[in-house]
Amino acid sequence: MRQPDSSGGGQLPADSVEAVQSALGSEHAALWVYGLVSAFLPDSYNAAVTEGTTAHRARRDATERLLADAGQTPRPAEPAYVPPQPVADQKSAIAVLVLAEADTTVAWRAVLERTDDKNVRRAALEALTAAAVRATRWRRAAGQSPAAPAFPGEPAK
Repeated sequence: MRQPDSSGGGQLPADSVEAVQSALGSEHAALWVYGLVSAFLPDSYNAAVTEGTTAHRARRDATERLLADAGQTPRPAEPAYVPPQPVADQKSAIAVLVLAEADTTVAWRAVLERTDDKNVRRAALEALTAAAVRATRWRRAAGQSPAAPAFPGEPAK
């Protein structure tokens, strides 16, 4: 996974900073969700949960570095997050994973729409793509059809 090149120390416009901070928030939330659902999924999902956790942790860390290098203070994670529905079994755990990954695609798409910085755009596109792939895998695990939306990252209407 390529991470944003944060060596430039350049400034980002305020709307870009806000979008990146929101994307960072989605990474924090996704990490929390992966921790939560691990208690409700059978061992056969361990590799997918580990992959998602590792990817979101790396993206979070790189995004924090990008913000710090741009002279911004990265927003910390919340102490906890409230899933939109209770997580009590495998089905609800996978549903909340789909939602977390979909929320992440929306956040990173917003970054693409709010920056001209090529390194930030590259990182946002890679983050959007990776989250969309994970969301598709979780939708398939849930038996959802279609498993992939036509335009990943498009906000729900």
